[in-house]
Amino acid sequence: MLDNPAATTHHQVTKRAFGLPILVLSGLNLMVVLDGTVVIFAIPRLQEHLHLSNAASAWTVTAYGLPFAGLMLLGGRLGDVFGRKRMLILGVALFTVASALCGSAQTDWMLLAARAIQGAGAAVAAPTAMALVVSTFAPGPARNQAVAIFGSMMAVGSVGGLIVGGALTQLDWRLIFWINVPIGALIVLGAIYRLRDTEHVRLTLDVRGAILGTLGCVAIVFGATEGPEMGWTNPIILGAMAAGVVLLAVFVFAERHVDNPLLPWSLFDRRDRVVTFAACVLVGGVMGAMTFYVAQFLQNVLGYSPLMAGAAAIPFTLGVGVGGAASSKLAQLVRPRWLLSGSAVVLAVGLFFGSTLDQNVSYVPTLLILLPVIGFGVGIAMVVVPLCLLVGVPVNNIGPLTAIGQMAFNLGGPVAIGLLSPVALSRTLSRGGTNGKAADMTETQIAALSSGYTLVLFVCAVAVVIVGLVVLTLSYTPEQLAQAQHAQEESQQA
Repeated sequence: MLDNPAATTHHQVTKRAFGLPILVLSGLNLMVVLDGTVVIFAIPRLQEHLHLSNAASAWTVTAYGLPFAGLMLLGGRLGDVFGRKRMLILGVALFTVASALCGSAQTDWMLLAARAIQGAGAAVAAPTAMALVVSTFAPGPARNQAVAIFGSMMAVGSVGGLIVGGALTQLDWRLIFWINVPIGALIVLGAIYRLRDTEHVRLTLDVRGAILGTLGCVAIVFGATEGPEMGWTNPIILGAMAAGVVLLAVFVFAERHVDNPLLPWSLFDRRDRVVTFAACVLVGGVMGAMTFYVAQFLQNVLGYSPLMAGAAAIPFTLGVGVGGAASSKLAQLVRPRWLLSGSAVVLAVGLFFGSTLDQNVSYVPTLLILLPVIGFGVGIAMVVVPLCLLVGVPVNNIGPLTAIGQMAFNLGGPVAIGLLSPVALSRTLSRGGTNGKAADMTETQIAALSSGYTLVLFVCAVAVVIVGLVVLTLSYTPEQLAQAQHAQEESQQA
């Protein structure tokens, strides 16, 4: 069973959406989304000032993403057990302190350690914020508006992060982290002053499962990322890979024998849901890897400034928005398997074409057309796949399963970036490139670097083709998706 005891709220709920509570909660969501975006466009500056290697550059994203995704389900449970307001404040405080440490980092290891703490703080704060949106606002118009405002921060953060991150990085890369400090402090003060806590619930916490799963992923990604530089036969690399496999195997065994597992195995009682769950991970991985390497291509290969690169990526985000809006309508008319396979075709064509580009490509018209096309394909998948995951699920299980799907999507990005980093580096080195800063490279070395980046796009395209073929096995109907969407809306009013 996926059921979890819900916290009983005896406090008076808010009957209007607009006010300090939603400002606090949506502000937190915006801060977390912004942080995931702005760092990607700051990586060339981080390489220059902290002398990061290509592997360490990938870890600036992965060190944050792995604990964020791996501990997210545990973070939500902590809110149920110890009180959501209390855990929100703790998570934001941890995130804020870690942001200050990131901005003050003098070495790569200081930065990566602080990024991991940031991810852990976000894993506690983000799920409790969404739960507080539901428990703070009265069912009906107030809650609907609050949920819409909270969710809209994803779009605002995705677009705003490109510009804000680029502008701040151009001034000083440390500002992209330090800006979180006053914002985090205001969120904590607002939460203390205006949010009400929920009842505590007696619930067994699967801390062991969260730690095993997260450390297993970290070990495998570490081995894959550092392998090209340390050597694949290095005992440290072999040990890390072996440890990762063992930890994940123990995780699977432990989850099957614990009373209240983070990842309930009843989730996999239907083949269609297993396929959908895998699609969540792969879509998240493709989007994360593509965003990361396109950002590096724009700056390191084409020579764009951080602000120019951020602005250049906006058409991709707009394409995601258009694709998501279109899929909401199309899902009522077209079977999910055809809709998802169609989006896979669009995405694969865009990625295959992107894999042929080099340092001589022009933004207009090539990238200006290509980026929104790829974004359109991603947008369709990002809406349809989560809905497929909820087909046939009772209303009281919608929340836990939605959280699991979000965890799977968030986990895909950092894992893909970590695993594809050695692919890009190996291609770059084989073409006569180096592992140094792009600013110090010759034209030939830049061409090799470009080849490494575009190879990642090719690998992503192949992965998309595989996903497109696998989703053809889905048997869901438009009517079932409509029922899932209705159940999701009902769960928000429960």
